[in-house]
Amino acid sequence: MSSPGSRPVPPAAASQLNLRGAVDLSALRRPAAPPSNGGVAASGGNRGNGQPLRVDATEANFQDLVQLSSQIPVLFLLWSNRSVEASTLLRSLESVVESYAGKVVLAAADVDAFPQLAQAFQVQAIPTAIAVLKGQPVPLFEGPASDQEIRGLVDELLKVAEANGVTGAIGAGAPDAEAPPLPPLHQAAFDAIEAGDYAAAAVAYRQALAEMPADAEAKAGLAQVELMGRIESLTAQDAEALRHLAAQEPDNIQVQLGVADLDISGGHIEDALNRIIAFIGRNFGPERETARVRLLELFDVVGMSDERVAKARQGLARVLF
Repeated sequence: MSSPGSRPVPPAAASQLNLRGAVDLSALRRPAAPPSNGGVAASGGNRGNGQPLRVDATEANFQDLVQLSSQIPVLFLLWSNRSVEASTLLRSLESVVESYAGKVVLAAADVDAFPQLAQAFQVQAIPTAIAVLKGQPVPLFEGPASDQEIRGLVDELLKVAEANGVTGAIGAGAPDAEAPPLPPLHQAAFDAIEAGDYAAAAVAYRQALAEMPADAEAKAGLAQVELMGRIESLTAQDAEALRHLAAQEPDNIQVQLGVADLDISGGHIEDALNRIIAFIGRNFGPERETARVRLLELFDVVGMSDERVAKARQGLARVLF
């Protein structure tokens, strides 16, 4: 029911966190409520300061938890009572999170009670752990993990959080200093993303690049929102049909790129990048260039300093030269 092994948060995320992980949270978007430590009720794990370090994630409080992630990292565990492995991991996470004295919050999402949460995160296995920072998801691991592995991931998560100005703690109030405001076009893009209007966000990022071609954040943001725009209307049935067609037509460029988008959005980074590299190795002419350009865009989505991108760049060089 699960995939063994944990995957650490890429160190590159510390400087490039934006839509890293490319998980589509738009399915649960709703009008934001005023933030109040996540607007969630305790489900256990109350500490001396009266604030919960573990909450039960529901469709009702999901947006509040995402808002809370602008102040404190929120670690979502997608779990099920039907899985002994998941129940054991939940207890381990509760213990580990408690030891961080309010610097991270655990949100336990029961996928049986709230299947839409699993759909929003595009979970492939139970249990799965995903962190959210500043409203953006960072996949952590699938399957079991030891306390030592969990602590290593949380330590890395807190480094990423600090690098992105997320330094609050439960019971410690708001961070001492607010993050500097975004440039106007970046803010316009962010607002459009919050509204689920990826086309408008793309327009803002393109304008930012027209004014400053070296704007790396705008370039990455554009690649990310274009990806989200391509996949937002796909249903589970569409995705299944696309994967079936890709197996039958390995040299159909649109189908192969479509499945690569699905893999990126589901956190299967290496599968996505290797799929396009393999296509480039088999094909020549305009379609090869189209695939190469898309691959470079996906590099921006994942993050240029990500080790999986570094490996894919080497693979691309081998098939090109």
